[in-house]
Amino acid sequence: MKKENKPSLIEASTMLIIIVATIAIGVIDLKVAPAIAILFAIGIVMIYISVKRLSFDIIHEGIVSGITPGIIPIFIFILVGSLIAVWIQAGIIPTLMVVGFKIISVKWFVPSVFVVCAIVGSAVGSAFTVMSTIGIAFFGIGTTLGVNPALVVGAIVSGAVFGDKMSPLSESTNLAAAVVDADLFKHIKNLMLSTVPAFIISLILFAILGNSNESASLSKITRVSSILQRNFSITFWAIIPIALMFICAWRKIPAIVTILLNIGIAVIMIFIQNPNTKIVELGNVIDAGFVSHTGNHEIDQLLSRGGIESMMPTVALIILALSLGGLLLKTGLIPTVMTALTSKINSNGVLILSTLLSCIGVNIFIGEQFLSVILPANAFKNIFKKAGLDPVVLGRTLEDGGTVINYLIPWGVAGSFVTSTFGIPTMTYLPFVFFSLLSPVFSIISGFTGIGVKHFDSTLNTKS
Repeated sequence: MKKENKPSLIEASTMLIIIVATIAIGVIDLKVAPAIAILFAIGIVMIYISVKRLSFDIIHEGIVSGITPGIIPIFIFILVGSLIAVWIQAGIIPTLMVVGFKIISVKWFVPSVFVVCAIVGSAVGSAFTVMSTIGIAFFGIGTTLGVNPALVVGAIVSGAVFGDKMSPLSESTNLAAAVVDADLFKHIKNLMLSTVPAFIISLILFAILGNSNESASLSKITRVSSILQRNFSITFWAIIPIALMFICAWRKIPAIVTILLNIGIAVIMIFIQNPNTKIVELGNVIDAGFVSHTGNHEIDQLLSRGGIESMMPTVALIILALSLGGLLLKTGLIPTVMTALTSKINSNGVLILSTLLSCIGVNIFIGEQFLSVILPANAFKNIFKKAGLDPVVLGRTLEDGGTVINYLIPWGVAGSFVTSTFGIPTMTYLPFVFFSLLSPVFSIISGFTGIGVKHFDSTLNTKS
């Protein structure tokens, strides 16, 4: 971009406010699909490009550069849609539901979901994997118990995000440590300063809100378990794909390979259970999703899901959101505001707050989890260094404002994944994702109190 065409701070800020307002009014007030609101926002950016007489090549370059980071997540989403469908048909998710009915306390169901998802997430290092496997089973149990679906999704997402954040196998955690040049395990240890308080308070809130009537739910559990056992193959062998998921995580096998292996195992189980299964029928399940025919409306509604087609609205939304983000970067609108932010830093508290706001802003404007870590890291890395702050402080701030927040953005990669997986709108489950909401709060408290703000061991540092 030519220097004279770079936007001023007022110009860039005004454009970003208009874009946020367009999306917010469209999604929240007018109730239009997020994809439509973002499409209008893209139109506004194109009008801006025309008025500024910028090269129209920026449009193509912006869209391509914006979509590129999302190619792998998009492919994973397509595979996850297939995985959900075959896991249901193979009886894996119904088996998890039946076992869950037997071992999980009804009275403490919601906090139990939060803790189990956190443990499994820490083991496998992937929030998406947790949500699309045991998350679906927990959602089914919660629906059976009559628990608020948004609260159940909030517990699933909170636990999965905690696990993703604290696992040394997590891509996002490794990324945050890498971009700030910090040791991975020192980074994870420092994360505990905001993560542990957020976890404890979340657990308390889930325990209070999720306290249910045990006696009123037992008869319904028995009835649903009976229906599942009559209509699906409830078998010990369902543990095989679940164990495979943990083994792949331990061996650090990429998510795409892990999901493909799990789909393959589930397909083999389907043919073993019913050798007469036609390939064309199985292909339809993988493409269009599994359709349950138990005769029970609630169960049929719950277990009729998955398939490649189910992920297409999410894929379209992600492509549009990432395209918008690429355009905002290419036109200089986001870099201009971020540069202004970095020039107004006068204390550690303001520095951490500014970084958090930048991470949240990138999540809102671009909707891509990794970019919400990478872009602010590049913008603030030298400032943290000049302030004498240890790289792990920046790493924790990036995670608290970037990684965990993407699940709360309706058009974000993670937020749209949650909605497509559970069928619950982002704005409906958002108030219950306590862990994601609390994490940046504790980062801000840390920044302004100095608690947990580590400095370099240097004689040049006067703030230690």
